[in-house]
Amino acid sequence: MSFIDLARKRYSVRNYKDKPVEKEKILQVIEAARYSPSAVNYQPRHFIVVTTEEMKNRISETYPRDWFRKAPAIIVVCGDHSTSWKRKDGKDHCDIDAAIAIDHLTLAAADIGLGTCWVCAFDAAKCHQVLGLPDHLEVVALLPIGYTADDEIPQKKRKSLDEIVSWEGYAK
Repeated sequence: MSFIDLARKRYSVRNYKDKPVEKEKILQVIEAARYSPSAVNYQPRHFIVVTTEEMKNRISETYPRDWFRKAPAIIVVCGDHSTSWKRKDGKDHCDIDAAIAIDHLTLAAADIGLGTCWVCAFDAAKCHQVLGLPDHLEVVALLPIGYTADDEIPQKKRKSLDEIVSWEGYAK
């Protein structure tokens, strides 16, 4: 499959089969994230895999949606602000590096027949507490992962290239 076909195949899955995801497949998608680029190669990310019903329920309290609770696994993507690269003006690239890793996770999952959904609208403070994280780690996103129960890939609306591309400077 070409990369563009893979990008078109990936979508935000909110309907999972009641089927566990094999540990090997979870490690395979995390391996793809491990190879994602990061500023100055500092790699300021940490992944917490949640598969037990008890922990999934506790994490679900931070994002109380029925579809989310039904995902067979959740990958919690954390950024490590103590090790991330900071630009001269103070810009911390931790979130950027974590986002690149998440993108690699979602594409790798789609490539092996798994679905994901990038979740950011969760109670960050509660999630931090539930996981017992140290202060330098921040939960950037929750990534439910599993076998999709959807019958077909939904059509994704996308802006045209003319709407999102400028040449030689900004043009509206």
